[in-house]
Amino acid sequence: MANDVAAQSRRRARVRRALKAVAYGKARLSVFRSSKQIYAQIIDDAAGKTLAAASTIEKDLKAKLKTGADVDAAKEIGKLVAERAIKAGVKDVIFDRGSYIYHGRVKALAEGAREAGLKF
Repeated sequence: MANDVAAQSRRRARVRRALKAVAYGKARLSVFRSSKQIYAQIIDDAAGKTLAAASTIEKDLKAKLKTGADVDAAKEIGKLVAERAIKAGVKDVIFDRGSYIYHGRVKALAEGAREAGLKF
């Protein structure tokens, strides 16, 4: 178990290090997925603030979605966080997949955000 956590931490650090090298002051779209939910937030690292966020635990989405742990839910969260980011004045972001591979729910969230107008 400790090795799994350490490996996940190394992967996350490796991805963030690569992102910081090419970010050029852009906000970061960070993704966290658990076995039951998915969360996304737009973070301004320079100011240390969250500009927009969305997750499947929000009450209005819970009623609309069948479950918080499928591709359809991830796509909806991507669209919602993109709408909130554009409302906050952010259009260009850099995608932070964390320690997760770009596949399944993480990919669906990214595609939903792109469809709603975010550029990355």
